[in-house]
Amino acid sequence: MMLCLSLVAAATPSLTKVAGIVLVCYLLVLISLGVAGWIQSKATEEDFYLAGRGQGFIVTVMTVMATFFSSAAILGIPGNVYKDGVAFVLFAMNLPVAGVCIYLLGSRIRRVGRKRSYVTQGDMIADYYGDTPAIRIVVALIGFLYVLPYVVMQIKAGGYLAQGMFPDSERVQFLGFEIGMFQAGATALSLVTMIYVLVGGMRSVAWTDVLQGFLLIGGMILAAVATVVALGGLGGFFAKVSELPPEAMSLPGPSGTWTPWKLMTVCLFASVGSLVQPGQWIRLYAARDDKTLKRSSLVFAVVLPSCFLFGIMLVALAGRALYPPEMTAAGMVPHPHVGEFDQIVIVMIKEQLPALLGTLGVVLVAIILVAVLAASMSTADSNLHALSAVVTRDIYDRFVRPQSSQRERSHVSRLVIVAATLLALGLVSFGHENESFSPLKMIADLMFAAIAFSCQLLPVTIDMLFVRKGTKAGALAGMISGMVAVFLFTPFPGLLLGNSGFIDGLSSTTGTLKSLFDIGFCGVVVNTLVFVLVSRFTRPLAPKRVEAFADDLRSKSTEETIPKES
Repeated sequence: MMLCLSLVAAATPSLTKVAGIVLVCYLLVLISLGVAGWIQSKATEEDFYLAGRGQGFIVTVMTVMATFFSSAAILGIPGNVYKDGVAFVLFAMNLPVAGVCIYLLGSRIRRVGRKRSYVTQGDMIADYYGDTPAIRIVVALIGFLYVLPYVVMQIKAGGYLAQGMFPDSERVQFLGFEIGMFQAGATALSLVTMIYVLVGGMRSVAWTDVLQGFLLIGGMILAAVATVVALGGLGGFFAKVSELPPEAMSLPGPSGTWTPWKLMTVCLFASVGSLVQPGQWIRLYAARDDKTLKRSSLVFAVVLPSCFLFGIMLVALAGRALYPPEMTAAGMVPHPHVGEFDQIVIVMIKEQLPALLGTLGVVLVAIILVAVLAASMSTADSNLHALSAVVTRDIYDRFVRPQSSQRERSHVSRLVIVAATLLALGLVSFGHENESFSPLKMIADLMFAAIAFSCQLLPVTIDMLFVRKGTKAGALAGMISGMVAVFLFTPFPGLLLGNSGFIDGLSSTTGTLKSLFDIGFCGVVVNTLVFVLVSRFTRPLAPKRVEAFADDLRSKSTEETIPKES
């Protein structure tokens, strides 16, 4: 058997050559879609950010799914499954919850957004609570704290994928710098994504998301089928997985992390936090009508959990069985053959498919790796696009140059995209070369930190759409308190303040809470308590303002005839 596999491998074309061809074709298609979006676009701010608010069902559902499923879904989350076994497979339950949130929140946000010509989260939240500069700035800051980590982890994934696609490539000298394949891949992903977002705005982002969404779904299914076949079918797969140690088959997992309460709060708040972030909020505005969003929510709630559970989760479990992590004095570490937890999917498909299928296996590896790249780019483009809207609409247009023209704001939004891309790329490259600059090393850790900040918009969102009892002061105090609470759970207080008795006590307290609950949940609890308490003792909003907002939420006459988006 080993001789046969060796002969197949000898006759198999190199992954580098095949991956290069597939990758070039993929990137050319993306650039073409960017140009097509530019040709169809109009020279207006609303078109650049919302594609004319006319996106139909296919574009809406695919762009929402592609934005929701990032490199964390195909690299970071499988890395946690590889680390903690079946316990983290239950994280897939956050996807039906997300579908329900789109159904309940989406149509209300879209309806009042169209009625009042909102473009960003800050437009709606600040308008409802009195349009004070402080609220708009805090909402913009929350958006930034979500977007930057998310873009960083997509670029980081691009570096990992380049290493997987071109494993034998040597470091080269360029302008006095030595560049490895990680830096080359991260740079290529950043620049291509930046170009088509700059060229076509929301229309290009959404159209590329359709392609990337289909690649993402197909890649997940293909990876799972290939893994099961490589292990001898379902019988062989389950036989191998049954050999996992008992702690990998139950809660809280080998690392002791995933207690029932923590898993439940992560599933709930990761889903909601991912839907009140800037990129998804803009997609709710861009949908053509309520029916489009409701149909999209149903497809989302069925398709993504199915792909998640019966796709990449199977690959990660098989990887844990074949390459079990090792326990050391410093804690759990990946198998030496895997290198890092986040790379288990890449290792699995590269090891199993070519040995099993020869040339076809190499082609499938290249396609799956491009699908993972698609997951990274589909989220990076959405977040870069959303950040440009937040900075331009909520900061530049309001406080820097309120008299600016649409043309000037368009130039500023594009400069923001370039600056954010270069900043994220710089952080990734510096962190890769300097191990001490890696406070959040795993992709999944970056994801949970970003979502925890985004969750701090949840109390004001629920209040605006359903309760309408909060005050301006309460909303502002709640969001700030929630952000501070989340910040205390990150490694940054220790990095900024150094070692001290206070930091040790803080770390002990946050460590205990973090072992019990999701950090986003902890922030929302603080946020909600402060919001309710301050609202109780501060001046309420003008009744006419609240009632007018409620009327716009209820009104069906806000539906307009919107051109159908192709």
